[in-house]
Parts: sequence; structure tokens; C-alpha cells
Amino acid sequence: MERVFVTVVLFMAVAAARARADEAAPATAADTPWLEKLRLAAEGLAWSDEVVKHEWRLQRRPGSEAWRILDPADACVTTGGEALTRAEFARLEATGRIPPVTGDAVIVLHGLGENRASMQPLVRHLRSRLDATVLTFGYASPRAGIDDHGAALGRVVAGLPQAARISFVGHSLGNLVVRRWMHLAPAPDLARVHRMVMLGAPNQGSDLARMAANVSLLAALSHGAAKDLVLDWPEISRSLAVPACEFGIVAGGKGDGRGFSTLLDGDDDAVVRVAETKLDGARDFLVVPVRHAAMMKSPNVQEATVSFLKTGRFGEAVAAVPDATSDE
Repeated sequence: MERVFVTVVLFMAVAAARARADEAAPATAADTPWLEKLRLAAEGLAWSDEVVKHEWRLQRRPGSEAWRILDPADACVTTGGEALTRAEFARLEATGRIPPVTGDAVIVLHGLGENRASMQPLVRHLRSRLDATVLTFGYASPRAGIDDHGAALGRVVAGLPQAARISFVGHSLGNLVVRRWMHLAPAPDLARVHRMVMLGAPNQGSDLARMAANVSLLAALSHGAAKDLVLDWPEISRSLAVPACEFGIVAGGKGDGRGFSTLLDGDDDAVVRVAETKLDGARDFLVVPVRHAAMMKSPNVQEATVSFLKTGRFGEAVAAVPDATSDE
């Protein structure tokens, strides 16, 4: 059985277990670096952002009344109910400890089963090249569906009233979260959206997810946003807006009509087929020789993203030689 299919099986099992688990225990001095990484990854699957200001964030644990505030070092500074944590966040803003987000902003979204850390290579590049505040939006993909994540994104956008223009960069499922928010968003917030870059977006659904739907174990293990893709795609797809702003799509593929996966027909990035990324209305479209999980680390993808956010075109960003084709 091909490695990518085994990865899907393992991911869904782990994601389901994490979704049902209690909140991860706080780290101790005895934690090894890898254990701390694992803890942070698990927390990234358990908490969703409700307010994001620079690297400060107010988060909620979906399906519960648990709220918390994280500082720029991802340290928890306050826990409690919604009223208490919102009041404390407002106090931190009023004292100037949390500055407002003004001017242009770019919101970066991770994919299914990932967390904000997965987008950091791209985020660092964007911050070095753009005259904008680059924010990350984290959402607990196994704990809630695309509807809930789209609504949470809407609250984050509404919490940025001083941001003159907002652009989005999404990886994989993150693009569907943005499109769901756009379907629900009030006109004044939509009017502030400038551009959007979609990376490896399953805009037409996912053949890999449809394969999983035919395996009873995988279907039973599907929770949250994974369930939306595996079992509920026909219904979910009708609630996703086509962006009214300028948007461009970057797909991973070999450009040889076969792709990285022998399980999928046509060109693909080992998870999403090139044809599945397409969406009518795109201003530009680009195929980069990179696997799905390595997109954020790809210099070609990074440069293409910067180019589109600045100009509305990908430009001549892609080199002739593959630059990040491993799963890493």
C-alpha cells in the first residue's frame, strides 16, 4: 500500500484520538524538546482562535466553555470563561500591551490536521517581503466542522476594525474555511478583502477523501472538518463562496500528467489532484513541482505568494528545477 494512503489512515486515527482527548497537560521542566513539540501540536488541534492581534490571541476550545489568552511566545497568560478572558484581553489592549492592527493585513491559514506552526516557513518569508501585518489563524480542525471554523474566522476578521485591507493565504483545507466565511460574511468585511492565494486547495473536493469514505474504518474515524471532506462534501461544497476578490491558485504537481501518487489520476501533489484545485474566476494559476506537505517550505511557492499579494499575478517565480518535493 502506498505511503500516502497509510499516512491518511494514521492521520485520521490520531486526529480522532486527539479530538476526544482531554486538554494536553502543561509542560514541565522534564519535558524533552520533542515532547514539547508534540504537546504544542496536540494543543493546536484542540483550540481555535477567536481574536488575533499580532501574536496575541484569544482562543476557545470548541465544544466547551474553556477560553484562554496566549502571548506572543504561545504561553498561556489567562484561562477561564468567555467573559473573563475577553475582559482581560480588552484590558491588555487598553494598556497598550496588545497594539492594534492597522494598515494592510495578511491572514495565513493552515490545513487539516495541522497547526499554526506548519505555516511558519511561509509566514517568516511574507513578513520579510511585505509591508503588511502577517497574522496566523489557528483552528481545531478535528474538533469542529468547516461551518464553525468559518464563523471563528469571521470573528477574527471583525476584531480587526483598523485593518484597511485584508488578504488571505490558505493551505489545503484553510482555503475552504476562508470560502465558507466569505459565504457568510457581511458586506463591509468583504469589501476590505484585497487578494487571496490558495495553496493546494481541494476546491473540487478530494478523491483521496472519497477513497476514505469507502473504507468503513476511516469513515467512522472522520471527525470535524475531516468528516466534511470525507462524508459531507456534496452539502459542504454548496456553502463555499467563490472569492469576489482577486485570487490565485498554486497547485503541486510534476507536470507530467501522473503526479506524485499512483493512487490518484492525473497530476497531483500526493494528496490533492491539480484538477481538484481549480476554481472558475481565478486570476492566475500555477503548478509547482512540490508535494502537498512541503508547499510552505518551497522557495518557489513563497516567491509566487509574495508576487501575487503584491501584483495580482504569480510572475516568473518558479524555477525549472524541483525545490522541495519530499514530504519532510
